[in-house]
Amino acid sequence: MTREQELTKVFVEVADSLIDDFDLIDFLHRLSVRCVELLDVSACGVLLADEHEVLQVLAASDEHTRLLELFALQHDQGPCVECYQSGRPRTNISLGDQDAARRWPQFTPTARRSGFVSVTAIPLRLRGRVIGALGLFQTRPDPLSDVDTALAQALADVATIAILQQRTLAHSETERGQLQYALTSRIVLEQVKGILAERWQVSTDEAFAAFRSYARSHHHQLARLARQIADGTFDTEQIPRSPQHGPRR
Repeated sequence: MTREQELTKVFVEVADSLIDDFDLIDFLHRLSVRCVELLDVSACGVLLADEHEVLQVLAASDEHTRLLELFALQHDQGPCVECYQSGRPRTNISLGDQDAARRWPQFTPTARRSGFVSVTAIPLRLRGRVIGALGLFQTRPDPLSDVDTALAQALADVATIAILQQRTLAHSETERGQLQYALTSRIVLEQVKGILAERWQVSTDEAFAAFRSYARSHHHQLARLARQIADGTFDTEQIPRSPQHGPRR
């Protein structure tokens, strides 16, 4: 599939967000995966601010990156945190530089131990409003090109519009409640990933891939299905262990 075809697919997915049963977690997960596919980066994490303006990890292209972003938030440091606070992008930050080690003494060595050598952080913003940040991680020293940086900002912009548009459609009074629901659902989802990984004796990434593939092919919202699994009202034997064995859309 060409890059233009991939981009078309992304915009179709954004258009799909303008529906009543918009699944914010699934949308942000797809965004993280598309960033890896389109931008030639190794991993991607998506952070959104909650009702108290505190950043939360809503999605990541893989479990390892999600844990790294959680670590960054726990220590309130790193390119994504700084990007959200300033509202400005931080591009091609070398994790081998002394400046990075001095600015983020906990985050930098942890990210390097994970194999990452550089980071780019892009704000999720619309006009003057910043609602989160997109973190792009690379395991190679090649810098992100100006074209890829511009594309990353474009993806962040359309994602921000989709999120804010959906909140407006939902109702202004429920905007914060919607995000809080997504954050709460994210916790349940992480629990279910652990449950399935333990039950199937696979990694959490493999468990989530199978879970998500089943949910999408059967038109289930991720959060709703996760809650059914967590409360024992859904038989997980219905989910194929490997996503490639399940039906695809």
